[in-house]
Amino acid sequence: MINKSLKSNRTLQRATNLKKSIAVVASLSISLISSAFINAQANEQNMSNDNTQPEISIYNPFDFADLYHNDQGTYLRLSGRLQLDSTWLESDQGDYNEIVWRRFRFGVKAGHGNFEATLKADINLNNPIGDMYTRLTDANISWLMSPRTELKILKQSAGFTLDGKTSSKLLLTPQRNNLSANLWFSEEYFTGITLKGALTESWSYNTGIFSGDGDAEISIQNGGSFLLLSTAKSLTSNDLWDSAEISFDYVYNDNKVGSYTTNFSQIISNSNKFNRNKWGLQTDLSWGKGDAGQNALTQGGIPQSDVFGLVLMPTYQTNEVIQWVARYTYLHSNEDNGLFLERYENRVVAGKGNQYQEYFGGVNWFLNGQKLKLQAGLKHSKMIDDANDGGAYDGWDLTLALRTFW
Repeated sequence: MINKSLKSNRTLQRATNLKKSIAVVASLSISLISSAFINAQANEQNMSNDNTQPEISIYNPFDFADLYHNDQGTYLRLSGRLQLDSTWLESDQGDYNEIVWRRFRFGVKAGHGNFEATLKADINLNNPIGDMYTRLTDANISWLMSPRTELKILKQSAGFTLDGKTSSKLLLTPQRNNLSANLWFSEEYFTGITLKGALTESWSYNTGIFSGDGDAEISIQNGGSFLLLSTAKSLTSNDLWDSAEISFDYVYNDNKVGSYTTNFSQIISNSNKFNRNKWGLQTDLSWGKGDAGQNALTQGGIPQSDVFGLVLMPTYQTNEVIQWVARYTYLHSNEDNGLFLERYENRVVAGKGNQYQEYFGGVNWFLNGQKLKLQAGLKHSKMIDDANDGGAYDGWDLTLALRTFW
């Protein structure tokens, strides 16, 4: 009876938090939309019908998402993504096969003037209808303070490392690399405030402070906080590359008990992108200081050793439709059991190890650019577990994936 009562209270609290979160963003969205329509009516005589009614093109079915826009920059549009995975995995430790809806997110964006409101939900299509809702992802308001500066508040993505700051809509491989899986905060969406923009024509920045609270809606009650500082520089073309960008991320994490971050007090990442004709190269060199886990141990946490990682990902663009991708990943922890396996490998071996390597080769078919693509990837990966306590892994993994967004 006590467990049922506690579960009922948690369910009620979650429902209350969801209502409050939706109410905050929805009320601001309604304000933007209302202002938009009032402005549209005031200028109706000066606008043609072509400006107020978006036309759906048979050549671009994704136009359906554009519900309203006008020449003053006011808009209302649907936003979401749908992703499907089919995976076959064989290893010395066991096999795993699965066809699963990887992600489904759906919501709206409304903008007027220099303000934009976004509200999206994460929906698990693998669950029964009553249990499909998982959480809010984006639930925020942004303000374009100047042509070069944007301020954003409430729940939003906290991105760092090469794949951690790349949206799942734009990944060149079916899954993020295991460096990001270990060092980045894979919960991804946290309540916070960020400021980003351009310092010069070539330098940009992104800085923010977030709550580590992993509540499904908007919350800052538990989990401590973390600071994110990022900067990037675009390089001028030369004999080695046509375009290039180097970036640096720094994270300071207090990692209090209840936090949905990882057990690292500091993370430093250098990720780069180079392009030359049809060739491309993306890299990531990252390090995490694992003493936060030691500090949390006295409060019931789990110790974590320092981790170093490297990712090299060359690409070749055959034409506008076909792109070939290769990837090498190396991870090392200073002590035993500092690393865990990637998403599907972890279904076979849940234990941890101290050294990980991956060799990946794949192809992307862009049916409508990044908005609709098919992906295929074959990889071999190996985890060394010197502690010999259930973390060793050696296997092959083939994944076919469908990715679309609007």
